[in-house]
Amino acid sequence: MIRTLDGSDITWEYRTVDKLGTDQTTSRRRTRRRALVAMLLASSLATVGAGAMSLAVFTDSKASAGSWTAGTVILGVAPATTFTAAGIMPGDSGSQVVTVSNTGTGALRYAMTNATTNLDGKGLATQLQLVIKAGTCAAGTTIYTGTLAGAFLGNPAQGADAGDRAVAASASDSLCFAWTFPIGSGNAYQTAATSATFTFAAEQTANN
Repeated sequence: MIRTLDGSDITWEYRTVDKLGTDQTTSRRRTRRRALVAMLLASSLATVGAGAMSLAVFTDSKASAGSWTAGTVILGVAPATTFTAAGIMPGDSGSQVVTVSNTGTGALRYAMTNATTNLDGKGLATQLQLVIKAGTCAAGTTIYTGTLAGAFLGNPAQGADAGDRAVAASASDSLCFAWTFPIGSGNAYQTAATSATFTFAAEQTANN
């Protein structure tokens, strides 16, 4: 303590260099701690805020359904027996309209193959002549002419082929089958017999 000329006292405090450095270090540490606490507090508030915002987001959803049903290709042939001809003589002939129908939901194309018998070895199937017309027997367009044994229409292999016939859904196709026993057939054909099976095969036309 120092006393001045007017009698007042002055207190003089002094610190050493080491103590001054220690105080400054302590002060800086306190400042850093305060800054760290402030940062942590701000981070906590930001996290809470983000959580509150995510809880308040509007959402919505909708569903769209689908269903599938396959179509059909349904072939019909009438009559089931095209011919029953017994006791025929050279020069005889006959005809029958065959209706090929499609009662399915999809368009189709069809072909026809034929298988004949020759059990007696006389070859009547190759002697009988057959004409197939599209439409009526009187005014139809000829689409096959030849022997009964060789009769065919189109090709049953998959895909569109020459001679295949198309039928729309819920529609039909008329064919006239007309046979002839040639007048020049000789005695070799007496009691000859044969049978034929006409097989109609259909397939879809869509994507095919």
